[in-house]
Parts: sequence; structure tokens; C-alpha cells
Amino acid sequence: MTPPSISKARLGYIDWMRGLACLLMFQTHCYDSWLRPQARQSRFFMYSQLGGTFPAPLFLFLAGISFALITEKLRQKNLPPGQIAGATIRRGAEIFAFGLLFRLQEYAVAWGWAPASDLFRVDILNTIGASMMMMGLFCWIVLAVSDTSPAMGERTGQGGARFPRRGLAVGATAVAMLISLVTPLLWTTWRLRFLPWPLESYIDGVHNLGTPQAWLFPLFPWSAFAFAGLAVGFLLPKARSPREWRFFVALGVAGVLLVEVGRRLDAQPRPFYPVYDFWHTSPNFFLIRLGLLMVIVTASYAWCSWGAGQWRFSPLIQLGQASLLVYWVHIEFVYGRVSILPKHSVGIRTASFGLLTIFLAMLLLAYFRTNTKGKIKERIVAHGPELLAWFRRRPARADG
Repeated sequence: MTPPSISKARLGYIDWMRGLACLLMFQTHCYDSWLRPQARQSRFFMYSQLGGTFPAPLFLFLAGISFALITEKLRQKNLPPGQIAGATIRRGAEIFAFGLLFRLQEYAVAWGWAPASDLFRVDILNTIGASMMMMGLFCWIVLAVSDTSPAMGERTGQGGARFPRRGLAVGATAVAMLISLVTPLLWTTWRLRFLPWPLESYIDGVHNLGTPQAWLFPLFPWSAFAFAGLAVGFLLPKARSPREWRFFVALGVAGVLLVEVGRRLDAQPRPFYPVYDFWHTSPNFFLIRLGLLMVIVTASYAWCSWGAGQWRFSPLIQLGQASLLVYWVHIEFVYGRVSILPKHSVGIRTASFGLLTIFLAMLLLAYFRTNTKGKIKERIVAHGPELLAWFRRRPARADG
């Protein structure tokens, strides 16, 4: 779930938020998988599942922010729009392929009782990858127009390529709002029923069940969070500049205003859409969640700049740096055949102990992943020529 690496100075609060999304995801999945029916009727479970509405938007929103930073970094190298698009779209395709591979693995592990249709389920990795490819195409178009319009954009540096930061931010905001506004219609009166269900499912999450499913992650509305993050990423000031903290304060205030706008629109007596589903397709709920994400960004930046996020070791930052890996692995130990607790059979206390076990195990896995990857690479680079020479060396012939 992590795009190509960017400047470490700008990754602290982004990784911290990815780690927060992982933690919220763990608790949602653990309590959903392990709690007995009686415990699932409690207020505790209700709030647990309410917290579960944040991981997917957070992952997509942060993917958009990171995507913007990567695009700007590539543009500073004077790369043409086509080459930038190739690099970013290719990374999106890799994440999408990981999503397909994940579904194949889950199907193989559950061989015998999982239906073949599970191979085509639209999960969060598929949506992140497809959203990144869409963002790459969007940036390609805007950058290409910028290169042909002298009045559009600003220089990335002395003699640098033109970079229309504001145009990209405004365009990404417009795309996010458009996706949100058409979602209720694409789920109901504008259903693309002529498409095969594996393709239609990427639009409305219909799967093979005949009607859109709220537990899936179709591009409408989920990719809107990625484009909203893309807009924020293009507006970010330079790291450690005097304007940086002011930007995040303004972002938090704007987030609070968005939440209030969404609430007021939802309170209107006459709904705009023929079918209105606040919790799944409503643009008002999108505004509320987007506003809360912006507030979380501001709080995360403050925490990582002046709070305990500055400590030498941060569990959430550690998780955030290996978010794809811990997402991939924890699913099998929570929902799979090797679940560490019996499903739908335990109380809140036992499930909480299981959640702590999953959290510590995934933290250890993330620590091992981030702290061994570089060392292994260094050893290969340092001793590679020696090993190659050893393998190529021919045994000496015996005399006589």
C-alpha cells in the first residue's frame, strides 16, 4: 500500500497515518471475525465497526498524497509527462497485480469451500492500484497540457520543467467530487448492467450477487478519496518551510468545515437522488469522512512534529512502513484457516487479547521487514562480486 519511496523528511506523519489505518483495520477485522453473536450486539462492537470505516479511506487518501509527491519529484528531474505517467501507472499496475495475487492466494488457501467467484472480488488492493493508474492518466493529461500552454504552471526550479501545481490540485478536487456525485446513480438508476459482472463490480461492487454490495471497494466512490489526497498532496508546501504548519492548521479547519457542510446537506428535507443511501453512496457522507481525514492529517502532523511521534521508535510509523505486508499476512491469521482464535465464538476480553497478539506479531514482522531489507541489499552489493568469482572459479586439475 506504499507508493515509490519519497523524501524521508516528508514520510513521518504519512507513515504514522498508515500505521493508524493498520491498527484500526486490525481491531475491525479481529472483533468481526472472533466475537460471538451476543457480543456482536453490544455498543462496543458498534463503535469498533464504526472505527472500521476509516482504514480504507485513509489508505486511499494517503496513496493520493504520496502519488502527488512522487509526481512532483519526477517532474523536478525534467522528465516528460509520458515518462512520468509510465512510471506512476506502472506502479499502480503492480499494486493491482498484488491485489489479484492476494485473491488467488486466498482462494488457494480456502480450497474446497471458497467459491471461484472470490477470485474476482474487488478488494482494497485492487482499488488502490486502479486508482493510482487513474491518477497517473489524469496527471499525464494535465502535465501535457501544461507543456503546451506557456501561461499554465510554475517552474520546478532554475531551468526546470513547468509544473501546474494549482491546476493539478483543482483538477483532482473536481474529479473527486464528480466521482462522489455520480456514485449514487451508478449504484442504482445508471447501473452498467451490460458489462460482465467482474467488470461492473469495479464500478458499483455488484460482484455476482445481482445488486451492489456495501462490503466491497468499487472505484465509485472509493477512488474519490485517492483523488482528494492527490489534491492535498499537490498543495503541500515544501517540507520544514515556515508555511508548512500554517498549511496543516488551515487543512484541519477546512476539514471541520467540510464535516459541518456534509451534516447540513444531509439534514435537508428533500433528497437530491431518487435512491439515497447515506452510509454507502451519499456524497454528504463522503464530505464528512473527507473532512475527518483532513483533521486526522493535521493531528498526525502535529503529533509527529511536536509529540511522541518524534520518539526514536514509533510503533505506528513502523507498521506504516510495511503496511502492504502486514495487511497481507494478518488476514490469514484473523479470517483464514489458521485463525489464532475460533471464529464467532469468543467474548470481548478474549478477542481483545487476540487483537493485542496480532498487533505485536505484525509490529515484529514490520520491524524485521524494514530493518533487514537494506542490510541484505548492502551485503549483496558488498559481497556479490566475491561470490560471483567463487562460483565462476574452476577446480584445479590434478597432476598426473
